[in-house]
Amino acid sequence: MMGDVDGRLRVALVGAGAMGGEWLRMLAASSVAIPVAVVDLDIELARRTCASTGLDITTGTSLAEVEGAGIEAVINVTVPQAHRVVNEQAMRAGLPVLCEKPLAPTVSEALRQVALANVTGQLLMVSQSRRYFGPLATFAEVARKVGPLSTVLADFFHEDHEPGFREQMEHPLLVDMSVHHFDMLRFITDDVPISVRCDAWNPPWSWFAGKASAVATFELASGARFVYSGSRAAPGAETSWNAEWRMYGLEGVATWDGESAVSLRSERVVPQPPAAGESIEGSLAEFVSCVRDGRTPQNEVRDNVLTLAMIEGATESSSRQGERVVIRELLDEALARARHDETREDVAAELYSWPDAVHGLSTTPWGSAPAIASGGAL
Repeated sequence: MMGDVDGRLRVALVGAGAMGGEWLRMLAASSVAIPVAVVDLDIELARRTCASTGLDITTGTSLAEVEGAGIEAVINVTVPQAHRVVNEQAMRAGLPVLCEKPLAPTVSEALRQVALANVTGQLLMVSQSRRYFGPLATFAEVARKVGPLSTVLADFFHEDHEPGFREQMEHPLLVDMSVHHFDMLRFITDDVPISVRCDAWNPPWSWFAGKASAVATFELASGARFVYSGSRAAPGAETSWNAEWRMYGLEGVATWDGESAVSLRSERVVPQPPAAGESIEGSLAEFVSCVRDGRTPQNEVRDNVLTLAMIEGATESSSRQGERVVIRELLDEALARARHDETREDVAAELYSWPDAVHGLSTTPWGSAPAIASGGAL
């Protein structure tokens, strides 16, 4: 790769809305990447976002319009419905992509992107930015000291007033917020979700149109249970945005308040900050490092599909009055839909080459280690 004169990765930011502005401000101060272009269908918005951060860089309405900027990678901060289109344009142009969560609105569309990554041979990483938080990493280390697990509990309760699309979503808790907590569970335990039962509802006082509250129980491959409860319409005594956690095992209990208080068997453990920065800064640092070194990052596209499957399984279970949803069956049904919906011959051929979805997720990703071992617990 060409690299900037000071070694920073030259990136194009696609999506100039509120989240795009947050990314651009971080990129403007980054020591590992440099923004060289901003793309948005609203060209004036792209220009205003650049001006607001004091940047005089190339803008355009498509990646093709800014290809002369010497782009080495793409950061996709568009709305979820546009993720696949932007990711495809970038990867087919030979560019690795760091995509904001959620990767896709459905598991079937996510599987199509796994196949696309296989066809193009490009890195597609999802930015689950809450993984890059010092106390979470500390809790993950501490949690492994409680031995074989029995039960993991996570509680999230907030009074969220966010006028706009979130208040009109069918599942504002599970789809827009629980995605973080489900992904944290996978990071903390390295366990695999087998099935889920979920009940979701809307409190009578809620200002959300959809179901702002839920309780979900996941069976994990280890035999443990992950019990999640939460609400975005819960006035008073709010938890951390990261939820509050308790993990029970053979050797005792580990707890985390979602902020700085981590304990093991009632003894406080002092968290250490991550060396590469937190939140989206940490996500960017890992992406750049993996692009440079050819390593597989956490939340490479194949791995991230399981987080989406947890969300889709929970929403599906709630629509069936709490009926048990088996994750492997959900993945195979999603693969059938992906094959039906795919119109590009090379991607369709890749999807049809998989005996099942788990095989597809165990295909060799960018770097070295597959996300799921073929024939594993799923």
